[in-house]
Amino acid sequence: MAFQMPFKFSGSSADATIATRARPSLMMEYDQPLVWVAIILMLFGVVMVYSASIALADSPRFAGYTSTYFLQRQVFFVVFAIFVGFMTFKVRMETWQKMAPLLFLATLFLLFLVLIPGIGLVVKGGRRWINLRVFGLQPSELMKIVIVLYAADFTVRKQQYMHKLTKGFMPMAAAVGCVGFLLLMEPDLGAFGVITCIAMGILFLGGFNAVWFGGIGGVLVMVFSTIIAFSKFRRERLFAYLDPWQEENAMNKAYQLTHSLIAFGRGEIFGVGLGGSLEKLHYLPEAHTDFLLAVIGEELGLVGVLVTIALFYWIVKRAFDIGRQAIALDLTFNGLVAKGIGIWIGIQTFINMGVNTGLLPTKGLTLPLMSYGGTGVVVNGIGLAILLRVDYENRVKMRGGSV
Repeated sequence: MAFQMPFKFSGSSADATIATRARPSLMMEYDQPLVWVAIILMLFGVVMVYSASIALADSPRFAGYTSTYFLQRQVFFVVFAIFVGFMTFKVRMETWQKMAPLLFLATLFLLFLVLIPGIGLVVKGGRRWINLRVFGLQPSELMKIVIVLYAADFTVRKQQYMHKLTKGFMPMAAAVGCVGFLLLMEPDLGAFGVITCIAMGILFLGGFNAVWFGGIGGVLVMVFSTIIAFSKFRRERLFAYLDPWQEENAMNKAYQLTHSLIAFGRGEIFGVGLGGSLEKLHYLPEAHTDFLLAVIGEELGLVGVLVTIALFYWIVKRAFDIGRQAIALDLTFNGLVAKGIGIWIGIQTFINMGVNTGLLPTKGLTLPLMSYGGTGVVVNGIGLAILLRVDYENRVKMRGGSV
């Protein structure tokens, strides 16, 4: 927790306000520990991105790049994310709620634009970016924070229908279905999975019927299984993941996974030392993006990995704490947004770490706040700024003031 609460919630916002007015000096203006943990992860990510990418200039793919190319860009992305986050923090949650449907439609339009030849940028067979020259805008990353806002707004507006399938679920299912269709055209199954988890999680927390939720969860498992079954490259990835050390798999579909596991094995408890990774020397593909955790494991060992996990756990826990606090103060939209951000960061972190350690099949998802990438880092910064805004409005209301 960022501060000691001078009371316990009894479910009444009036009780909270009265208790806080009695001892207002105990409360800070904003959650400083949350800010520092986020900055620590970003700066730690800058160091590890530099370490993981320093040798890429020697490869034919990045011929002409300097050894500091990715470092310079990542520093720019982090600084820009902090600036955008600062501006985002000033926006009231009431404004975000009003803008949520329009933001959803605008981002859906961007997902459509990225599929148009000449506009969408193709990288390794995937059409996921819009070239803005300074960096590639990835609409699927933007949709993650937008779906948090949209699902929270939808849940608040349809609160009386949360027990009904037709009015409480089908409209959101249709919206997520449109997003999923466009994402699968890119293709980007990983982002679709994260967005689906965010939407379903917010609906569940908003009071959606538990029986219907369980049934729909089973249907979604069948849908994703069917997508994998009818996609040859996804099916091959899954079977390779089940037996990565088979010779054919180790040199093909499970190549990244086997080298990621070798990196963790070399790191042991304390690692081989910062900068000492061998796997980043053109053995482990995408070491500075999807497999950054493997480089952390090799260079800083189990200790470095556990510290990273602990920092992400703290952010997710804090998001849920802030969300519960907001709901107790009758700020339902704010509370669902905070918890939705916690679900987003938690799910994406879990999938990335699961892929790196062989717990889950290989999928292209970055480690939030840390992996190289412009849109991802900036959107993560926006998400945390909104979380800080929810916490700020909680504190203002507990003081008896108005936003």
